[in-house]
Amino acid sequence: MRTVRRLTAGLLAAAAALAVAGTAAGTASADTPSPSATTGKGGAGAEAAPTEAGTSFRTATPFRPGQKATAGASSGDYLYWVLPVDAQQRVTVKANLTLPESAARHGASTWQLDVYDGLRRRQACTYGMQSRAAAKEAASVELSCTLRTVRAGAEPWANDPLPGSYYVRLTVVDLPEEDLGLPVRAAVEADVQEEGGAFAVDGALATPLVAGTVTGSLREPEDGWSGGWWSDRWLWTAVGGVLGALAGIFGYSLTRGTGRPSRVPPGA
Repeated sequence: MRTVRRLTAGLLAAAAALAVAGTAAGTASADTPSPSATTGKGGAGAEAAPTEAGTSFRTATPFRPGQKATAGASSGDYLYWVLPVDAQQRVTVKANLTLPESAARHGASTWQLDVYDGLRRRQACTYGMQSRAAAKEAASVELSCTLRTVRAGAEPWANDPLPGSYYVRLTVVDLPEEDLGLPVRAAVEADVQEEGGAFAVDGALATPLVAGTVTGSLREPEDGWSGGWWSDRWLWTAVGGVLGALAGIFGYSLTRGTGRPSRVPPGA
């Protein structure tokens, strides 16, 4: 029994250590900003955020999560940016438009934010204000779109978001014809949240869906594509194995008895 108790205590300690390690790792990754989070903020060695936008998928301007990309444009222009998003990440794209002076405008306008993956498939927003009308007197309009968590792999027929390039398109979809060509100022940024092993899958793409026309300028994520093979799912699988072993030992200790021979009745 002492041996069983010692083994049980050791396994309990190992399970507790694994659980604490997993919690600490998750907390560290959530609380510690990645290098890309400070990009464009003016820190030492920070990249400058782009100050222009492309006019098509082929000329989309690259930017990173954590940067605020800006551009001057005219009402009616299509503005394009592109950023890298990896597996197990959920991205929220936000856009802010500074509109022309109300005295120069002839009515309300409606603006729309769309996000496309590397195959140029339009991705649905799980929540956020993707399209919004601005009154004639409005000075600005804000839009946002939160995508589904990016998967490492998917069936060919599925429309699941996959790792690679994600295109952001911003444009006006309704306004008085007299207001076409009026100057506007756009700002776009993307926040990325790591979702962890709960969204990990066994399959994975051989290469990310990065368009060839922007490969040279669109840099990969700070940790590389797919973030390596590690996932916190491995940690919790190990914890589950330890707990299963504990349950087996505990059940064995209950059923084996004390190990002493039963007393023989007198005269037997």
